[in-house]
Amino acid sequence: MTRGMHSIHNRVFLLFLSCMLALLLLVSFLYDRYTTAIIHTKISEMAEKNIAQTVGLFDLLLEGYDSVTKSLNSNYELLRLLQERDREADPALSVINERTITNILGAVYYSRDDIVAIHVITNDRRMYSYEKRFAGVIDMDYASSEWYKKLSRSTGEMIWLGLFQGSVMNSLQQEPVFVFGRQLYDLTDQRPIGLIFIETNPAPILSALSNVTISPNSRVFIMDDNNRVIASTDEEAMPYKNGNEAAAVNLPAFSGLPRPEGGRTIVDNRTEQLIVAADAAIADWTVYGFTPKADIAAEVVESRRYLLLVVLALVILATVLASVISRNLSSPLKLLIREMKQVEMGNFRGSVNVKSYDEINSLVSSFNRMVHRIDELIERMTLSSISEKNAQLQALQSQVNPHFLYNTLDMIYWMLDERENDRLGRVILALSHMFRYSSDWEEASKTTLGQELEQMRHYMTIIESRLEGRVTTAVEVDDKWRCAVLPKMSLQPIIENAVKYGLEPLGKAGVLCVRAKASGNELQIIIEDNGVGMEGETLEALAASLNDGDGQQGQAKRRGIGLSNVHRRIALMYGNAYGLQLCSKPGEGTRVTIVLPIQQRGGNEHGYSYRG
Repeated sequence: MTRGMHSIHNRVFLLFLSCMLALLLLVSFLYDRYTTAIIHTKISEMAEKNIAQTVGLFDLLLEGYDSVTKSLNSNYELLRLLQERDREADPALSVINERTITNILGAVYYSRDDIVAIHVITNDRRMYSYEKRFAGVIDMDYASSEWYKKLSRSTGEMIWLGLFQGSVMNSLQQEPVFVFGRQLYDLTDQRPIGLIFIETNPAPILSALSNVTISPNSRVFIMDDNNRVIASTDEEAMPYKNGNEAAAVNLPAFSGLPRPEGGRTIVDNRTEQLIVAADAAIADWTVYGFTPKADIAAEVVESRRYLLLVVLALVILATVLASVISRNLSSPLKLLIREMKQVEMGNFRGSVNVKSYDEINSLVSSFNRMVHRIDELIERMTLSSISEKNAQLQALQSQVNPHFLYNTLDMIYWMLDERENDRLGRVILALSHMFRYSSDWEEASKTTLGQELEQMRHYMTIIESRLEGRVTTAVEVDDKWRCAVLPKMSLQPIIENAVKYGLEPLGKAGVLCVRAKASGNELQIIIEDNGVGMEGETLEALAASLNDGDGQQGQAKRRGIGLSNVHRRIALMYGNAYGLQLCSKPGEGTRVTIVLPIQQRGGNEHGYSYRG
């Protein structure tokens, strides 16, 4: 293909890009007209919904506050103590009553997290307070304050006093508080006995107000029935700012605004501001929200800016798609190259499946056949390597039998010379069992510890007959370890070395002990004798011969042939972490430990299980 205007690549690219751009411009124009109209509607609905939810939150909050004051007003014990405290002449009882009153107030104080202080003032001007900080610092001029007069004029209904910059009673408490209270009445004769008012954290009210805001320039006000500001998102409009002068903070003219009734919500969209209003059911409050129309227009501008960014992104995407579609003829070759890289990393299991031109299909088919043949060749090489390893294992095992046969025939020769026919019969029978066991290699190299111990018994029959009671054998192996898997003819070379080099030169009766124990995740089979032992140099040479197939010179070499054979077969079966461990001291004996892995029941590759 050429790279000019008549090429398939360029023509498909231009055609697809032109169609995508035309469709994109049409959709963008229609979307802009639709979003401009719907944003105004959605903002009005959102404002109405937010203010309705906020009023609902206020109703729940104020209802909770009302319940707190009612619980105190209906507390017979509190009312009784307040009256008795005023009449009590005994100072001790008076102190007890005062402490009890304080405890009752404290229980209510800790029933809510937002209560800052609880104050009770009786008709005799006795005051009881429970507050967290600066307790007891009382403003003695409270009787002349407007809030106290308003509470005193009430007839038992809840009085919502509003927000104050600091406690109305505690001059050291300067943090803003929301204050409310009511008259306390004797439950028997309905006679007023004092008043109670509570100061709370205004954060829940201010947080609820923030839900009404639509834009950063939105302002929200809570107004009472006298158009007095209770709370506002505008800090300068708070009742404790600027002497509560509306003109000083440029407040809206609330007197000219309609007040919703009956739980309705009002939305006024006729002026330069979007105005929403709703009334609270618990208190004579009205919540107003003011949002400038310029902010709503800013939402439209922001929407158009976002649309422009989307259009630019879609143009780029259309260009990319056009390029991709124009190059679809090269995708089969790219897929083939990617699969070839997988083959380079050693993955021969994959294959390429494409439907394209005949030439490319032929190339892909040839590649798949080549990868399949390489995978078959690797599989055959792996099987060949395993067979070679098994043959090496068989060769190592066969090294044991001639050496043992030589020693046994030598012993039979001397026994025949002494004409001890009964002993000879037992020896020949034991030798027969051992030949039968050592010549059966159908299972290659594996057997169980129980079978090895059985062959050890036959071998020791021969040895004990030859040495005439100079060797005693003790086997301490739990039945749960008898099914442990290990290479065949593992115990016999170790026992033969123990008898020949350890017990025979002893010159007195010796003991050969075989036992098994678990150590962590390992099974240790210990063959120990009390023979002559070995010198340090001999022990080191013998230990070195375990890892090199040839052994060392002298006595260590003669001993090491059988032990090295066993060690190498265990390492081939389980890995280099397992095998033989040697320990010996001159005059004290020798200990050889066979270390095998402990596998869970049914968890070894040979099908055996030997965990108890």
